[in-house]
Amino acid sequence: MTLQQLRYAVAIAEHKSINKAASDLFVSQPSLSNSMKDLENEIHTTIFVRSNKGIVITPEGEEFLGYARQMLDHYRLIEDRYVENAESKKKFSVSTQHYSFAVEAFIELAKNFGMEKYEFAIHETKTSEVIENVRLSKSEIGILYKNDFNGKFIDKILRDNGLEFVSLFECGIYVYMSKWNPMADREIIELEDLQNFPCLSFEQGDNNSFYFAEEVLSTLDYRQIIKADDRATFLNLMVGLNGYTLCSGIICSELNGDEYIAVPLNTEERMNIGYIKRMEMPLSRLGEKYVEELEKYREKVL
Repeated sequence: MTLQQLRYAVAIAEHKSINKAASDLFVSQPSLSNSMKDLENEIHTTIFVRSNKGIVITPEGEEFLGYARQMLDHYRLIEDRYVENAESKKKFSVSTQHYSFAVEAFIELAKNFGMEKYEFAIHETKTSEVIENVRLSKSEIGILYKNDFNGKFIDKILRDNGLEFVSLFECGIYVYMSKWNPMADREIIELEDLQNFPCLSFEQGDNNSFYFAEEVLSTLDYRQIIKADDRATFLNLMVGLNGYTLCSGIICSELNGDEYIAVPLNTEERMNIGYIKRMEMPLSRLGEKYVEELEKYREKVL
């Protein structure tokens, strides 16, 4: 098994086509196919199922590709530290639940390092996909929260997938809404007050478990609830329908505007917001700097 074969396998998975991967890698299609057959024979595992419509990655192949990406990441770390004047762009990817502060920190990172030498990617997505992207090394870091309700479940999922959770900060629970919401002028909001307004919740797709919910108190029987996929829609629903969601209380008005407010909810529930990464995998230089940006929000916790 060689690093070249690992690069080939990852490229095929990304393109979902041997022909497209061969073109991108500047190798012939027969040469690439033979290299993959040799690799599969060596590891006694079928990585790709080939058909006229392209390739399908097997479950065993997905697991192998996760390790392959991790190995390539380790190799890039060695290159970053010991090989000077590397011409290719270094890649850095983050996956996150829908947190504007995670996006704001990402923006600061990109500003400081510049985009000429680095290829950045950020994925605001479902909880399960945050975990999956880090497991497969598609993202180096994933941002999510734990609390007393979902903590044991999340820890087991992470442990089973070779991941670990690193806490950034703890915070109380706040009701996030537009400044025109009738509750906006209150100093504190009671749980029963929420029943008069639509609760906004991020859709979790096939993994629509209470444990994967991005909002705390997900098991409450809300009288009105609306599912949505992105933060922009949430903001529109807050204005148009007086909707609200439950959050950390960290407001990024530079990104979302100054039309929104966070009011404390009268509850003892707390959120532990942190990042996940592969176990025993050191963060890259960019990963360390991104975590430094995230740690600055400790001072902004209301």
